[in-house]
Amino acid sequence: MRDPVEERALELGRFIAANNATVRAAAKQYGVSKSTVHTDVSRRLAFFDPLLHERVCAVLAQNKAQRHIRGGQATRRKYRAEETNK
Repeated sequence: MRDPVEERALELGRFIAANNATVRAAAKQYGVSKSTVHTDVSRRLAFFDPLLHERVCAVLAQNKAQRHIRGGQATRRKYRAEETNK
């Protein structure tokens, strides 16, 4: 039988890889903190399933490269919403 921490790390890794999900999305989906998700998929997963770990790292690297774009889009939506409420 698997350890609950191992099972959680594998489940989080599968979710991120299958959905190209962010750490925040995975944390919200599974009801854990962002720190827990990050620790599970970046450190623990490497010991339990190295191939899945590589896939998850690729998704996280892609998300990191795109986060400045998503931040800019969120800021744009915020200010557009404020303009329409005036």
